[in-house]
Amino acid sequence: MLALGITACIVAWGYLVVAAIDFGTSARGGEGAAWWFLALASVGAVACLFVGLMLIAQVLRRLGITSGPARKTEPEPSDAPPTPRPVGGRRAKR
Repeated sequence: MLALGITACIVAWGYLVVAAIDFGTSARGGEGAAWWFLALASVGAVACLFVGLMLIAQVLRRLGITSGPARKTEPEPSDAPPTPRPVGGRRAKR
């Protein structure tokens, strides 16, 4: 299912890029409404590319090629006592 989703996103992205180029040509030719279609096609292409890349990342994670973010763990207690903080803070005169 992920492979089909990736394929659909890539195909939709390619179509929207070609449509944006076509709408850009029409808009430069004087059609005012083509600017809106150009903007919509551009935003749609960006969205398809983003979703496609997220699906690719999911496939790579499931295949074990990459891993997810590391979980935060509690710091291990050390045997040495913590160093005392200087009196007066950061802006204290020395």
